[in-house]
Amino acid sequence: MKDELMTVPQVLAELGGVSRRTFYRWRELGLAPTAFKLPNGELRVRRSDFQTWLRKLEEAA
Repeated sequence: MKDELMTVPQVLAELGGVSRRTFYRWRELGLAPTAFKLPNGELRVRRSDFQTWLRKLEEAA
């Protein structure tokens, strides 16, 4: 089964409404979940990468 791809708005919604600006700042700082750019410039995050990122945040807390 293929891993689901999430859009930035989907990631933000899952995070409870984090702003787009905050997400992109996290990316600049290397703190955001792993994402990749499509040929049209849009970002996508694999759900498995997002869940791994969340688990690491929980472990660090």
